[in-house]
Amino acid sequence: MILARFLPTLAGAGYAFTDWNGLSGARFVGPANFEEIFTDPLALRALRNTIVIALVVVCAGNLVGLLLAMGLNTVVKSRYLLRAVFFLPAVMSSLSTAYVWKFLFQTDGIINHALHWLHLQDQPRSWLADPATALWSVCLVMIWQMTGLAMVIYLAGLQAIPADLDEAAAVDGASPWRRTLAVTLPLLRPATMIAVPLVSIVALGTFDQVMSLTGGGPVNMTETLATQVYKQTFANGRYGYGTALSLVLTLIIVVVALVQMVAVRPRKDTP
Repeated sequence: MILARFLPTLAGAGYAFTDWNGLSGARFVGPANFEEIFTDPLALRALRNTIVIALVVVCAGNLVGLLLAMGLNTVVKSRYLLRAVFFLPAVMSSLSTAYVWKFLFQTDGIINHALHWLHLQDQPRSWLADPATALWSVCLVMIWQMTGLAMVIYLAGLQAIPADLDEAAAVDGASPWRRTLAVTLPLLRPATMIAVPLVSIVALGTFDQVMSLTGGGPVNMTETLATQVYKQTFANGRYGYGTALSLVLTLIIVVVALVQMVAVRPRKDTP
């Protein structure tokens, strides 16, 4: 069973050390594909963009998700409706929602009209065609989509915290802010161990949003490792190089997930 699962993967990884183009025989080239990844400006830009997207989406998505979870964990009449509304983007098709956002980002779209109405800009901006804003626009869409997922995980963690602990801290005179730091956040470690790596994995593998919004443009400013894997493999026919890119992306995802899980793992001196 183990061989049936991992043998094809290992065999496929071997193509990363060849110049196979999908038609002719594969010729062994050693680490040449990996050397190209770390010297080619396009691959380096894709690597940088992948890391930037992951950092921004993980930090903002988890922070906003946590704040929403704390706000919707209170007794509010519309809390169930609001939870569903905020979680909805997480279960919607990334491809279809990206096309909706593409419409919103147009020069005559709602975003430009809203900013003009608020007197925050005079001239409409082409958000997805401007190299200065394209990557951040992709990040915004990713945050919008990942926030609901993080919110649900943190909400489950908050509901698992015994209410008497917070009440005891309040009786001892602790302020709401102090109770959050000393009681709530430490007890949310199990939820954090799920939310942070999960959002990281999704963000590092960003593909649908980029291809739908910008296609990797303008001038390659939003290329990611995932989009480069697709383009190099299927558009350029460089299956060996594409496999090498996918191995680098997989390694980054595994390392980041392990580091985050170790960082938020409960210690012996913590509850």
